[in-house]
Amino acid sequence: MSHAIQDRPTRADRSPSPSGLTRGGLPRWAPAGIAVLSAVLGSGIGLAFDLQSKIQWGLIAALLFVGITYGASAVIENRRQATDRVATSAVWLCFLLAVVPLLSLIWTTVSRGLKVLDGNFLSHSMNGVTSFEAGGGVYHALLGTIEQIALATLIAAPIGLLTAVYLVEYGKGKLAKAVTFFVDVMTGIPSIVAGLFILTTWNLMLGFGPSGFAGAMALSILMMPVVVRSTEEMLKLVPNELREAALALGVPKWRVILKVVLPTAIGGIATGLMLAVARIAGETAPIMLLVFGSQLINGNPFEGAQSSLPLYIWEQYKVGSDASYDRAWAAALVLIAFVMILNLVARGIARWKAPKTGR
Repeated sequence: MSHAIQDRPTRADRSPSPSGLTRGGLPRWAPAGIAVLSAVLGSGIGLAFDLQSKIQWGLIAALLFVGITYGASAVIENRRQATDRVATSAVWLCFLLAVVPLLSLIWTTVSRGLKVLDGNFLSHSMNGVTSFEAGGGVYHALLGTIEQIALATLIAAPIGLLTAVYLVEYGKGKLAKAVTFFVDVMTGIPSIVAGLFILTTWNLMLGFGPSGFAGAMALSILMMPVVVRSTEEMLKLVPNELREAALALGVPKWRVILKVVLPTAIGGIATGLMLAVARIAGETAPIMLLVFGSQLINGNPFEGAQSSLPLYIWEQYKVGSDASYDRAWAAALVLIAFVMILNLVARGIARWKAPKTGR
């Protein structure tokens, strides 16, 4: 028996070998050091092969970063950890590839738009100002955009919200499938098709002239499927236990939807609504067909031609002078700021109306 006890391996003998999962790890500064080394090597390769584009230098440095990270981790740590580091590096690289163009766009728009963006630019129209000379403003286009988007939202938001409620809470059978199918079809409709539809029915068949309301109807067609889809997904995320608890208390279903389901999903619904607004804020084709554009201030969206920020940007950029280019970039900056303000307002409303949770 003593021999059997002596033959048993001790705890030290059973410990894993250094080649297992407990090998040493890379220091914390390793990713930053590898990034610097990759940047230096990428720049050197770009200079050696006379690569003119700095984007090519960056792509070479990114590939070197992934390769060096995997090799160092595989040698010092293990292959599993090396694979994990490569996956993490790939995620960060994809994030940078998505953010860099966005930051470049914002920087270019801000730097070029601030040249003429001031109070005079926001409070004056292009009435009496030729497109080749400096001066003028964007007030008439900003007013038209606000009115057209507001009318489109008033048309599309209730219809889209009620359609989503029907699909999630009541929809069954062939009718629900048909509605879902047509919503999917409407998602891919080009903006020019929506404009042609309103032009044919509202302007040609019914005899109405160009107006901001006609453009708003075309924009609402583009906005509805986005509102339906985003609202539908948010309503599906509401736990069924909340509905069942309210129904068990004898509350009617319509009141459960109004008091429980919608307030719970209000944050996502508001975000989806702002996505829909951003979808239509930059549309130009329907405005060209139905609103026509105008250099004058027209505060009545139901009569007469109007302008809008996307149409104003296109008109100024088409002129080709330095002054028109500056006005186009300033109008683009105003459009970006307008969408950003709408998003902030929607987030504030969503946070205000969201159900309060206790500890």
